[in-house]
Amino acid sequence: MKIFYAIQGTGNGHISRAVELYPYLKKYGEVDFFLSGSNTHLKSELPIKYKSKGLSLFYKHSGGLDYNKILSSLSLSVVKDAKELPLEKYDLVINDFEFVTSLACSIKKIPCVHFGHQASFQSKKTPRPEKSNPLGNFILEKFVKSDMHIGLHFDNYDEHIYNPIIKKEIIDANPINDGHITVYLPQYSIANVEPHFLAQKEFHFEVFTKEVDRIVCKQNITYFPIANGQFTSSLIRCYGIITAGGFETPAEAMYMNKKVLSIPILKHFEQECNGKALEKMGVMVLKKIDAFFGIHFKQWIENSKPIKLELKHSTEDIVDILINTNNKKNHVHHS
Repeated sequence: MKIFYAIQGTGNGHISRAVELYPYLKKYGEVDFFLSGSNTHLKSELPIKYKSKGLSLFYKHSGGLDYNKILSSLSLSVVKDAKELPLEKYDLVINDFEFVTSLACSIKKIPCVHFGHQASFQSKKTPRPEKSNPLGNFILEKFVKSDMHIGLHFDNYDEHIYNPIIKKEIIDANPINDGHITVYLPQYSIANVEPHFLAQKEFHFEVFTKEVDRIVCKQNITYFPIANGQFTSSLIRCYGIITAGGFETPAEAMYMNKKVLSIPILKHFEQECNGKALEKMGVMVLKKIDAFFGIHFKQWIENSKPIKLELKHSTEDIVDILINTNNKKNHVHHS
């Protein structure tokens, strides 16, 4: 079996998900990866066979999608790249929210399985904020066209929605609590958050930020450069985590039964949806860090409970489901 796996290169989640799936997919056949997006910084050991600038998702510093920048990254080369992708050579096309492959499948009439967190938004039952966001919703629902969807989310809100894929090193870890609080808030600069953390003198914060390139200590705060290994280690040892509204990090924290305080990036529709889902589960979610942060922080420490994320399906199960969905579909196609 030949498998084509398309990865959206914006953010680390899509790549780390592919890394977890790769060993299980290999059991079914040969896997070629396609990475698109002009902001793919992560080094990975995946055998990337094809690359394209693709259609990149860019975010403003305020956290909202930068539509001007996204549109200006869209060129005719996207259509050319789509036509050149040799999808007809593959038995299975897996698409984790990647536009060029979706376009190629449309042009060549080749079925694909839309897989990943964004695929869960094909269901109307997936939590969304009260305030509607037609453009945000449109991107989540229409960026990848497919009639087969396998979504991942914190809870199985609908059929075809499964639990998150947790990194093997988190599953194998023995979580401990050394009392510190891990912080990953990519939307805020050090200047924005430092006064709030310095004010909480009895707590130690391990803050991960792209503003430092080495470990820097300041009173009760240790700043770390963003590195996967160090971040995972901090998460395994923490009392709790303060993070944005991403998907993988809160999932990993809840899997290890750690307390989560989520501050989704403002005007970032997918993060606002995740915030809504977390809130439904009982996680504390704040709109922003402001003058009242100290009060919210105290409430979080004293009153909020960790929410345990149970995995009903292993990574291996989810890969089996992926393969079987495709086989059923092909069977229908040929019969």
